[in-house]
Amino acid sequence: MDDPDVLVIGGGVAGLFCAHFLRQAGGSVTVVERGPVGGAQSCSTGNTGFVGTHGAAPLTESDVDRPSGQPDADLARWLWHLRRADPSAFGVLLELKRQSYEILRKLCASGALAETFAAPGMIVAYRDPEAFDRACRTAQVTAERGVPLRILNPGEVTELEPDVEFDICGAVYNEEGAYVRVPSLLTSLAATLTEAGIDLRPDTEILGAETSGGRVTRLRTTRGDLRPGQVVVAAGAWSPGVLRDLGVPLLLQPIRGHAVTVEGTAPRRPVTLGEEQVALAPVPGGLRVGGGRELVGYDRTASPDRMAAMLRAAGRYLPALRDAPTGEVWSGLRPCSPDSLPFIGRAGRYDNLYVACGGGHIGMGLAPAGGRLLAQLVAGRSPDIDPTPFRVGRYSTEDNHGT
Repeated sequence: MDDPDVLVIGGGVAGLFCAHFLRQAGGSVTVVERGPVGGAQSCSTGNTGFVGTHGAAPLTESDVDRPSGQPDADLARWLWHLRRADPSAFGVLLELKRQSYEILRKLCASGALAETFAAPGMIVAYRDPEAFDRACRTAQVTAERGVPLRILNPGEVTELEPDVEFDICGAVYNEEGAYVRVPSLLTSLAATLTEAGIDLRPDTEILGAETSGGRVTRLRTTRGDLRPGQVVVAAGAWSPGVLRDLGVPLLLQPIRGHAVTVEGTAPRRPVTLGEEQVALAPVPGGLRVGGGRELVGYDRTASPDRMAAMLRAAGRYLPALRDAPTGEVWSGLRPCSPDSLPFIGRAGRYDNLYVACGGGHIGMGLAPAGGRLLAQLVAGRSPDIDPTPFRVGRYSTEDNHGT
């Protein structure tokens, strides 16, 4: 078993894009994933796959549902920082999403990945006039930052989507709205990486690590030991567990989301329900309804109540969905930092340990540029974007919360 120049832990969208750019930078790359690539265990598998320049707003405390009772110390500290997150993260996220959008457009322009990406624009629909009025004011400010937004009345929405009935008072339309088809993007990208010489190992779990002289020297896995030159932890919501064994803290929480497929005539474009945490993405024969942001630890159990609420919301905006048959159900855990910025960079006191995770509910739209940034840092090259906002240790110093 050959030891790679770089080992990437995690075969979701973040890990695969890290591997893609690391391979381009030269050297051998191995990716290990605890289950099958594109399997149900991956957060990258069941979501709506929205990418493009929409949705760069950071999480706020009102965006997440949390259980009653006393939170543990890690969750309490995460919530404390969430309440104090810098709203200027919007500009940083927007730039990372913009770069990711261009990477996807080029990468998926032809070949096996061409069918996994579509950029037809995105509709954000509103039923409440006051909410729509607020969205129009926000859209004007966002458009001034270079996002191509247009305000649509219901008739203009019908012109865009003549086959679908909307019960709305208006919408905001983003010409750069796009989505990737999951899990097809993951499986096709994995095949492309394998053809490029990357050693992709599914069903391989990390059991432990050995260190010496400020370096990670050995990783023990369920399929043998590895002695990589560099290690990248891109294991999504499970990254803190991998890093904990190395004494590296990571202020990250898993936030549960849900998705369910619905049969019937669907919009040709991705749609966000403006007053709801619900997104609709076209799939063959219907659409995927996704949403929910629940702080429930590592519980991946699908909530029937959450599913029912999402479907009711979809039916209010698109009446034809009210009695539509449903199909596949999925729930998974998004890896979220308090400020919504991913962790990208070198970790702790180790010279050869890096992290790339934490994109949360917009991680699909951040992963391509995040993977490129990570590869540039590992290779010691000048990065395309300032890495400072993404530094892994930004929450490691003592804070006023006292935890």
